[in-house]
Amino acid sequence: MAAPSTNPDFDSVRAEKFSKKLLGHYNGAALALMTSIGHRTGLFDRMAGMPPSTSQEIADATHLNERYVREWLGAMTVGGIVECDGSGLVFHLPAEHAACLTRSSATDNLSSLSQYFAILGSVEDRIIECFRNGGGVAYNEFGRIHEVMAEDNKQFVLPALIDQILPLVSGINEALVAGIDVLDVGCGSGGVLNLLARTFPNSRFVGYDLCEEALQAGRTEAAELGLDNVHFQERDLTELGEQSRYDLITAFDAIHDQKAPELVLRAIARALRPQGTFLIQDIAGSSHIHKNLDHPIGPLMYTISCMHCMTVSVAQGGDGLGAMWGMEKAHELLELAGFHNVKTSKLPHDLQNNYYVARIT
Repeated sequence: MAAPSTNPDFDSVRAEKFSKKLLGHYNGAALALMTSIGHRTGLFDRMAGMPPSTSQEIADATHLNERYVREWLGAMTVGGIVECDGSGLVFHLPAEHAACLTRSSATDNLSSLSQYFAILGSVEDRIIECFRNGGGVAYNEFGRIHEVMAEDNKQFVLPALIDQILPLVSGINEALVAGIDVLDVGCGSGGVLNLLARTFPNSRFVGYDLCEEALQAGRTEAAELGLDNVHFQERDLTELGEQSRYDLITAFDAIHDQKAPELVLRAIARALRPQGTFLIQDIAGSSHIHKNLDHPIGPLMYTISCMHCMTVSVAQGGDGLGAMWGMEKAHELLELAGFHNVKTSKLPHDLQNNYYVARIT
């Protein structure tokens, strides 16, 4: 398949192997888009509970157009996600596949991640402009990115927050029960804070973010839940201007895309009380490309970084640290900010993140 070359050192076997690998990547990218459609339309969720069915039966069950469902099933079947019988007319989603494609699978559901491909693709022209001219792409150019990030948070963070993530900080659950002051930086749509506020009514919670649209979603949910111990505010994190105010500060995948991460970390250190704790969830990996060759989702993370995390920081005139800033850089910046006691952990449910528990002393 690879074109021949007159170069005497040209390895045609290697070229052929690479061309097949590249086609595999293209097939994977195509399936990612179709997986996003299956997730957003509820096709995976509905098919998981159905016996082998025709495209019309699946369309009827999901209230979707049969012609589109049939074509989608074609991609899913030749891609090895859905199975069909010998006639090619009856389709089935195996339970083993549904286990990582349906909303009922909670933290094991990987289909929600597929939504990022269409969102990133929608800004490709703008990213190419940045390649040629510099600059960045602002948050507000990414369409439904906040909705997808909130869903990502709801799936991977909220189910594990109380029983797995918080216990990384020794004694914090007991302190929250008694009542402490908590800040979530880069809180987005507020899912974390609203769950904490509901679970620990004696504690007081504040969320800061630059996106007013996301904050309003958090306020709406808090009002619906009748919460009076949580507040959301639009705020530039580099200018917190707060001193010894919080016992716990959290940041969930929020540090690496800041305009000035080092300044934000210094501001967080000042805002903590002397015995306070900073709990960070951020992308796992090394700060060095050659050490990420075996990263299970390395290409995905670098792509998201280039087309979102890095560019939104640059758009603010920022550092453009990027999602793959890595553990080494994280420890370096935390140390510079005054956090001299940092513990790094991984959790079984979370493929893509490290967890840092940082204290001043």
